[in-house]
Amino acid sequence: MPGNLTFKDLKSRVADGSVDTVLTCIVDMQGRLMGKRFHAQNFVDHSFEETHCCNYLLATDLEMATPEGYASTSWRAGYGDYVMQPDLDTLRLVPWLEGTAMVLCDVLDHHHHKPISHSPRQVLKRQIERLEAMGFSAQMATELEFFLFEKSFDEIRKSGFRDLTPISGYNEDYNILQTTREEGVMRPLRNHLFAAGIPIENSKGEAETGQEELNIRYGPALDCADNHTIAKHATKEIAWQNGHAASFLPKWHHKRVGSSSHVHQSLWKDGKPAFHDPDDKLGMSDLMRHYMAGLIHYAPDYTALMAPYVNSYKRFVKESFAPTKTVWSVDNRTAGFRLCGAGTKGVRVECRIPGSDMNPYLAQAAMLAAGIKGIEDKMELAAPTTGDVYEDAKAGSIPATLREAAETLRGSAMLRAAMGDDVVDHYTRAAEWEQEEFDRIVTDWEIARGFERA
Repeated sequence: MPGNLTFKDLKSRVADGSVDTVLTCIVDMQGRLMGKRFHAQNFVDHSFEETHCCNYLLATDLEMATPEGYASTSWRAGYGDYVMQPDLDTLRLVPWLEGTAMVLCDVLDHHHHKPISHSPRQVLKRQIERLEAMGFSAQMATELEFFLFEKSFDEIRKSGFRDLTPISGYNEDYNILQTTREEGVMRPLRNHLFAAGIPIENSKGEAETGQEELNIRYGPALDCADNHTIAKHATKEIAWQNGHAASFLPKWHHKRVGSSSHVHQSLWKDGKPAFHDPDDKLGMSDLMRHYMAGLIHYAPDYTALMAPYVNSYKRFVKESFAPTKTVWSVDNRTAGFRLCGAGTKGVRVECRIPGSDMNPYLAQAAMLAAGIKGIEDKMELAAPTTGDVYEDAKAGSIPATLREAAETLRGSAMLRAAMGDDVVDHYTRAAEWEQEEFDRIVTDWEIARGFERA
C-alpha cells in the first residue's frame, strides 16, 4: 500500500520536530487498529524494524475478553508475544492528530518470524498471492456506511446507550441541505483522509436519518482493505473530536435502515481489465462469469466473514436495500450481487452482503477465494435475475443467523483448502463465541414482552 511518507521523510520530520509520535498498528480480528504510540525518535532509531505485542490481540472479542477454544493461544499456553513488523510502505501522516504519523504492521511469530496465518492482513495477502500465481491482480473498492449521532461516545455510553438521537431528523439520501449541516464532521474527515494518502472520492447522505456514506477510489485489494480500516478509525476519532459519535453497528434500531459496506471487485491482467469482453452483450468475459459463479455459489460459506456478529443479521430485511438472496442481477439493488458498468471497461461485480461491521481483509479474502475456485472449476454462471429479488422463491438465501453462518463456515471445504484449517477454525470459534455471549444475555425486548404477560 502506498503511504504518503517515506522513511527518509519521516526522519527529517522527526529531526525538525514536526513529528513526535508514530502509531504502530496491527489490524485485529474485528478490523480495528491496535498497537503502540512510539516516541518518534525511538521509532526511527530502533523500532522501525520490529516491536512486540501480546498474542491475545488476535484471540479476543469486541470487549477484549479472552475466550477459550483458540488453538493459537490461551491461558494454558500463557499468552506470549507476536512480532509487529512495520510495513514502511504504509507510512503516512495522521493530519487529524498533531505531530503524528502512522505505520501498519504485519504480524509474525515471535520464534521463527513467519507470518501468523490468521492475522487479517495475512489472510488477504495469501489470496492475493494465489491470484498473482495465476497471472491476475484484484482491484477492489468498499463503501463505508455509518451513522452520526448528536451526542458524544461518552454521553451515549453513560446513558446506557439509550439516548441515541441521530444528527439529522429525516432521510438524507443525497440531500445537500442536510449534509451541509454535517460538514463539521464530514469536511475534516474527507480532507484529513486525503492528506493522509487515502484517495477519497466523496461523501454523501445515505438512506436514513443521520446516515452517511464515504467512498474511496478503486485500487489494489490490499490497499483497499488498508484504506477502509484507516478511514473507519478516522471517522470515529474525528467525530469524537467534534463532540459526536459515529457508529458502524449494522442495525442500531429495528425501525431504521441498516448500514452496509458493499465491495466492488474485478480482476486485471497485464494492466488490462480481465473481466471485460467487448463482444459480450453485457461486456462480461468468460473469466468474469466463472469468477462470479464461484462468488455466488460459495456466498453462504463466507457469510460469517462478511457479517461477523449477532447484530449483523438484523440488517437482512426485505425492502430495505439489504440483500436476502444469493443471486445476481444487472444494476438491481435488490440482489445480493449487482453487475455494475455493464458493457464498459469498468464492468465489475458489487457484493452487497457485507455489513458496516465487516473486517475488510477477511471479507475480501473470502470473496477472492470463492472467485478463484469458480475460475479453477470453470463454474457456469446462471442467468441474471430480474425484478424484485426479495420475492424470488427459487433464489438461494443468505444464512439468516450467525449460528447458521458459523456452521456453514465450519463445513466449507473450499475455504479450508484456500485459507487453511487453522484460519477457518479460528474464525469459526470467533463466531461461536459471539453467539454464546449473546445467548446468555437477557435482552430488554424479552423483559418488556414477558415481564407481566408471560
